[in-house]
Formats: sequence, C-alpha cells, structure tokens
Amino acid sequence: MLDEFNRFVAKQQLFDSNSRVLAAVSGGKDSVSLCWLLHRGGYNFSIAHCNFHLRGEESDRDEAFVRSLAREYGVECHVTHFDTRGVAAAEHLSIEEAARKLRYDYFERLRVAHGYDCIATAHHRDDSTETFFLNLMRGTGIAGLHGIRPRNGYIVHPMLPFGRDQIDALVAQEELQYVTDSTNSDVQFRRNAVRHQLMPLLRQLSPSIDRVMQDNIARLAETEAVFRQAVENERQKLFRQDGEEIRIEWSSVQNLAEPRRTYLFEMLRPYGFSAADVDTLLSMQADTSGRQILSPQYILLKDRGQVVLRPVQEHADEQPELDYQLEEGCPADCRVPRTEALFDADRLRFPLHLRHWRNGDRFVPFGMKGGQLLSDYFSNNKFSLFEKDSAWLLCDADDTILWVVGHRASNNARVGEATARTLHVRLKQA
Repeated sequence: MLDEFNRFVAKQQLFDSNSRVLAAVSGGKDSVSLCWLLHRGGYNFSIAHCNFHLRGEESDRDEAFVRSLAREYGVECHVTHFDTRGVAAAEHLSIEEAARKLRYDYFERLRVAHGYDCIATAHHRDDSTETFFLNLMRGTGIAGLHGIRPRNGYIVHPMLPFGRDQIDALVAQEELQYVTDSTNSDVQFRRNAVRHQLMPLLRQLSPSIDRVMQDNIARLAETEAVFRQAVENERQKLFRQDGEEIRIEWSSVQNLAEPRRTYLFEMLRPYGFSAADVDTLLSMQADTSGRQILSPQYILLKDRGQVVLRPVQEHADEQPELDYQLEEGCPADCRVPRTEALFDADRLRFPLHLRHWRNGDRFVPFGMKGGQLLSDYFSNNKFSLFEKDSAWLLCDADDTILWVVGHRASNNARVGEATARTLHVRLKQA
C-alpha cells in the first residue's frame, strides 16, 4: 500500500520529500492511516486537529489521542476549538456545513501562517463515490459528478487510490491505534445514510458497483474537461469586464447557443448562483429593468438591455467623509475636480446633510438654469442602477440638493463675484 501511495503522490504531483505537508487528522482509521503512510514514506508533515465540541467528552478524547499521535511521530500538532452549534445557528447552516467551513478556514489560515505547501486529507475512493451520490441528490452541474479530485487548490487527497477495505486491512496489519466517532453510524447525517444504507444496497444489486463507479467518475471528469472548454469559449463571447463589474448584453443571452440554460448555469455557478436563479433570469423580459438576483457574494442586475454582475459591496451604504473649509471671498478660479464643490456660504441653509436619492427629487446641475428630475440626470449621465442607488446627495436644511457627491454640484448657491464667503467641500478618498 505504501508503494502505491508513493506512486500516486508522484504521478499527481501532490507533494514530494521537500514539501511541508499539513495533515488533517481526526483520529479515525482513515487519518491515522494517512499519518502512517506519510511517516513511512519519509514526508515532512505536521498535524492539524479540530475540536468541534459536538460529542462532549468524546471530542476531548479525540483531541488527546491526536496530540499523543503527533508526539509518537515527533511532528508539530495544531489544535483549535470551535463552538460549532453557535456558528451554525448564527450563519443559518447545518451542523455539517458549519463544521466543514470552520475546518477548512482553519486549515487555510495555518497553511498561510506557517508556510505549508499543501493540506492533505484522508478522503479515499469510497468517499469519492459517496460524494458523487450526495451531489447527485443535492442537485449539481457536471462539476459535482466527478467525485473528489486528487487536488483542489492547496487541498490534496493522496489516499484516493484506496478503498475502505484496504484501509481496514492496513490498520489491522500494522496494529494502528485509532478512535471511533460515535456519530459515524448516525444515518440522520446524509453522508452516513449514503454510506450505511445506499451503498450496501447498490453492492447487493451490483457487486462490482465500486469499480463501475470509479470508471464512471473518471469518464465524467474527462467529459467535464471538454465541457469546461466549451463553456469558457461561450463565456469569453458573453462576459465583458468593466472595472469590478461584468456586463452581459441581454441580446447575447437570448442568442446563446443551446443548451442555453446549462451554459448560463455553469458560467454563473462560480459566483454562487443556482439553477433556480438562472431560471429567474431567463424568465425576464427584454425591457425588464431594475430586477436583482442575489447570491452570498454577488448581485446580478437586469439593467437597460444588459445583465450586470458585480460583487456585493460590504460598505456600500457607508456615508462618504466630507471635509468642509470656509474661505474668504470668491476664488479666482472656480473650477474644481469632481471630488470637490464650491458654494456661496451666505446663500446656504444650514445644517447640511447627506442622503440617498428619492423618487421625485429635482436637481439643477451646475451651469444650467432650469432644473430636472434627478432620475433624468442619472439616465442622461448613464448611471447604472448600482451607481444610482449608491450615490450620495449633499443637501441643505430645506433638503435642496447641492451636490451629487463625486459627480456634479448644483447651480443653487453657486459662487460668483458677489460671494463674500466660500464653503469649499472636499470628498475624502478612502
């Protein structure tokens, strides 16, 4: 088994004898076997363990065991503790989802802080098959049907060549000590139900199911590679980068090659959008404007014959910071950049305040005598809905708009030859 392990690691270029490997270790059979293989293979590794505090004294027992395992191999051991139930409740996640997120976030922090080259987990061939069925039930694109890959970024899976029976045989042969998670048999957890109920039934119906599934997963991975290239070709035609935004012409969406829905799903899935979100987008009419679809990190907006994709701005609604300076007389040159504005201080009604736009707002742009609806000013100056909704207005005590901050000042209270005092307002840049 060690020879096969070494061959797989080398073939997949997961790590080598010069690499610093961080091994994720729970203390169960799989991760204990991973440590034995890394040690016997002469690899430079450390251990990371998470105490999720989900099983009372058993969780503490697992931590103590992993610490002793690290001492046995003479390697560094990183341990952390989580209030998993509290995080799950706060972030509206299942216990499984919360534990996974906490675990991998912690491993990544360790990797960066200590300079590890990769994070090795003990996922094996049976786990890959179980992942296939879990993703199939969850609903996924083709990416979810290739099982577990040997490498996913800095995460590596060097035990994929082995099945659970081979790991059991290694543990028995080498008399390896391990701990057992009592929840592993609880079929309320979906993965356990697949492992203990679905897979035994499939093996009964088809004794060769494990080999067949690995062949299927390998073919799906190859098919995905071909499909990915086709999606990328269409994406390059469709997506136009504009600063932090991606713009997509609605006519191009309508003319996208079939299967249009599948192409769009695969293009938008990396941004957190679901198949249902794609259906919502495709149900919109050509003249639809202002409708938004949200994912955890991105906004998809239908705006004036376009679809606009942009990151959620965590601080988008924070008021801008302005600097006010009172100056004597009227400046000889009244021209200032867009980040500044000049007003006749004696014609202002104080106090000034900031707000967002409202329907019916009117604005008199600098240099114009007649006013216009602020919405028309936005349209004439090609503000996107994102820009319009995030724009800040400097107003006086009568709520008269003095300045679309960072864009254009109003003609109201403009400075002139008769100005005795000038209020100079500057937008502080973040």
